[in-house]
Amino acid sequence: MSSTDQTLARTATSPHPGTARRASHPTLLLLLIAGAQLMVVLDATIVNISLPSMGRYFDRSQTDMTWVINAYTLAFGGLLLLGGRAADVLGRRQMFILGLGLFSLGSLVGGVSVNFPMILIGRVIQGIGGAIAAPTALSLITISFPEGPERNRAFAVYASVSGAGAALGLLLGGVLTEYLDWRWVLFVNVPIGVALMAGGFLYIHSSERLSGKFDIVGSLLSVAGMVSLVYGFISAANHSWGDGTTILTLVAGVALLGAFVLYESRSSIAMMPLRIFANRSRAGAYLVMLIVGAAMFGMFYFLTFYVQGVLGFSALKAGVAFLPFCFVIILGSGIVSQILPRVGAKPLIVAGSALMTIGLFLFAMVKADSGYASALLPAMIVMATGMASLFVPMTVVSVTKVSHTDTGLASALLNVGQQVGGSIGLGVLATVFASASKSAGSSQLGKLTGAARDHLTELVTSAKSGHPTSAAAAQDNVAVHAFHVVQTRGAAQGFLVAAIFGIVGVAVAISLINVKKGDTQEAAVAAGL
Repeated sequence: MSSTDQTLARTATSPHPGTARRASHPTLLLLLIAGAQLMVVLDATIVNISLPSMGRYFDRSQTDMTWVINAYTLAFGGLLLLGGRAADVLGRRQMFILGLGLFSLGSLVGGVSVNFPMILIGRVIQGIGGAIAAPTALSLITISFPEGPERNRAFAVYASVSGAGAALGLLLGGVLTEYLDWRWVLFVNVPIGVALMAGGFLYIHSSERLSGKFDIVGSLLSVAGMVSLVYGFISAANHSWGDGTTILTLVAGVALLGAFVLYESRSSIAMMPLRIFANRSRAGAYLVMLIVGAAMFGMFYFLTFYVQGVLGFSALKAGVAFLPFCFVIILGSGIVSQILPRVGAKPLIVAGSALMTIGLFLFAMVKADSGYASALLPAMIVMATGMASLFVPMTVVSVTKVSHTDTGLASALLNVGQQVGGSIGLGVLATVFASASKSAGSSQLGKLTGAARDHLTELVTSAKSGHPTSAAAAQDNVAVHAFHVVQTRGAAQGFLVAAIFGIVGVAVAISLINVKKGDTQEAAVAAGL
């Protein structure tokens, strides 16, 4: 442990000595942590499939309905750093319960919404709760499980939930929307959240806290900077990179975050002490997670679009189509947690990044007439194998050699990487998709004449507006096939760019990750646990 970390450890307070390091019910504690993480991760996709039903209820286009996703992303991504540090300063048990409470409240408000602004308010409250609960859950694993096989198994469970939760959200969203109502994709969180809060009150012990004043200026700069940056990428996805709002918010975000880093480097009560990045491997893990977030969010965005728009899958069938991805992530994470001590983190992270990239290249080769079993399923299995190889070692590396009182921040930064990466990925890939689709659309229009040309134009226009296509257009098989070609080429270009992101991830893993086999085993000792 560094001298700075030793000083922090001595200044930390523990009102309940002996209980801050090990919960008396580790299995129950792990279930609570996994349940909280599952709620947060599920929410990133469970709402997606219900957006058409929501849009019909609120009489809004699908373009408008993207703000149901964006409202959550803005609050979640913008407040993650603050949420993680709040857990270190104010106590993980308290913040865990508060985060779940806000998440449940937001779900209830969204579920009972009678107008569009009301559901957006509910989603913002959900995002705030998620920003508190997600980093707190990961930091609880670090302080509650001893180093070695037990902690690696806990990380494997956490990684499985993080990786498979998004795909499970698509399945659950399809089931709830098809058999009940769109409101249940939000209501389902309420009883689960209340149960997790009760469990947290009963089984999570008070943890050591970082003493001293709270960094108000740093908090305001980080929140404003993160919100501006995330909003800028959302604006790029919905409009363009040249849009005035996009440019203004991105520049403001970079400036505010630059001011935040400068302030933190000089503050004695910094909420994000720069020592957290002194470890090269940890900084590398954050960068790889940024790239993984971009690839994963892009994959779910384009594949959900493809299986429903091109293959014609229903909401439920689309959710079922992602089940193999879930199974591979869950199975693979368990295997990786067992072999991690023997092979070390770097080989797994490099191999995982490479497999993820290969999977993205396979997705880029999908055609309009490709089948699910022959094209999508193999690519999905390869990519899921890569992600299963990534999540556990990256999670371990991110909290290795971190002082006990910095675990909330270290955990938050991993989540920040995934969320900001997702926003960047969607912004970049949506722009690529739009450009490639426009080019493919012009090409297909040149090949058609008469009614088929008119019908293709109608299909493209209705897709851009977010309104359902007319029956007349849908009945023209030639136009429909041409439209599917347009959609597929746009998605293929998006996957190709995502694969380039993946290549950068492989390079980062090779050049920055240098954790030795023994480092992860020594994490608890180095952190003073």
